[in-house]
Amino acid sequence: MEGIGWKTAQIRLVSSHPEVYEPCDDSFALVDALLADRTNLLLHRPAICLEVGCGSGYVITSLALMLRRQIPSSAAYFLATDINPHALSVTGETLAAHGVEAELLLADIASGLEDRLAGKVDLMVVNPPYVPTPEDEVGAPGIAAAWAGGENGRRVIDRILPAADRLLSSRGWLYMVTLTANDPSQICRLMGRKGYASRIVVQRSTEEENLQIIKFWRDADEESAASSPTTIAGRVIESLTSHLPRLSSFRGTH
Repeated sequence: MEGIGWKTAQIRLVSSHPEVYEPCDDSFALVDALLADRTNLLLHRPAICLEVGCGSGYVITSLALMLRRQIPSSAAYFLATDINPHALSVTGETLAAHGVEAELLLADIASGLEDRLAGKVDLMVVNPPYVPTPEDEVGAPGIAAAWAGGENGRRVIDRILPAADRLLSSRGWLYMVTLTANDPSQICRLMGRKGYASRIVVQRSTEEENLQIIKFWRDADEESAASSPTTIAGRVIESLTSHLPRLSSFRGTH
């Protein structure tokens, strides 16, 4: 594998399983956001990187490639969780196919990791179940858990936010996929009350979804000193999402 100049995971090497969500528009948008912010990430040199809900392993593999190939001396430690055991198997195969490693844990969000990782995660990435669905579909067995978000698609997101606040270090960054129907401006206001600034790194519209990849960081972080007023929690998102139509229907995957 040495000498291969991959910056992100190769789709042909991403493993699959009928009960595991495959890389799609939201996965690609999240990785594109990491690529768009790659200069900052390389300067940030995160020591502990965590993906919540790793699915196929496309995102955590891309992140590992991005950091380890660009910073050969990096001592970054990678972890990924998923509530679906099939996803962990698939992620392991995807990582191995690309010659990178991560610790894989069967967990609901980051349950069981709070004591071990509290205040230690420098980089967290999440493509949460964000599709509005009936409440009883949230946490359903198998692949449905990958997209079912309950009312407004916020049921799982609203559990992830306080978990992220507990896990992130004083210099921690969070990148999260949201949908217009999730009310991302409100999400930013909630995080703002906890001391986080935010900005949209990537916004993408498809025939079925309007996606925003939001980056959150603590106001004391070095990035805040260089941020413009549009990075203050929620302002840029309110201005952007106010022009995006609400979706009347959603696809069966997220």
